[in-house]
Amino acid sequence: MTLTPSHIIEYLYCPRFTYFEYVIAIPQYEGRLHKVQKGRQIHDTKLERNKMYLRKKIGAVEKYTDQYLTNGLLRGKIDEVLLLKNNTMSPLDYKFAAYNDKIYDTYKTQLFCYAWLIEENFKKKVERGFLIYTRSNDKLIEVEIRDIDKEKVKHSANEIFYIISNNFYPKSTKFKKRCLNCTYKNICIS
Repeated sequence: MTLTPSHIIEYLYCPRFTYFEYVIAIPQYEGRLHKVQKGRQIHDTKLERNKMYLRKKIGAVEKYTDQYLTNGLLRGKIDEVLLLKNNTMSPLDYKFAAYNDKIYDTYKTQLFCYAWLIEENFKKKVERGFLIYTRSNDKLIEVEIRDIDKEKVKHSANEIFYIISNNFYPKSTKFKKRCLNCTYKNICIS
């Protein structure tokens, strides 16, 4: 089994997601929202339309599109992997969202996961990632990626495997407001 960035994001939101979904196998029943489907459609269109476009303003000298990468613990499909002038690489991810002067932690965590995958597969340092907000005229936002950010997702991946392999019931999130709309709130014992 390998994890996806979604597993890491869920674990960081509350470690009990991992327990309920992967240890005792109670799936989350999240419907296919129109926004998700529309986002995928726009995502595919953008990838096709921008196939030959190289973002030289941010220092890109080469790009690899629609990259499926794995490292034995984590797997993910990255919209674009950019090789930059300074010989580092960066993930670029399209978001079907509007930019409202805030970068959500989920978006950052996804980039951190991609950075880990890129470093292990391409053997190049990743110091920043990029988000394209398609509902804000394709606004490009740069996100710093530090070593500590990559270490946090690596640690989270190991914690997830520990929970699954040991049938371990972890502590719930310390942010109790998260419990209000949780899929598992009726069965979770805090």
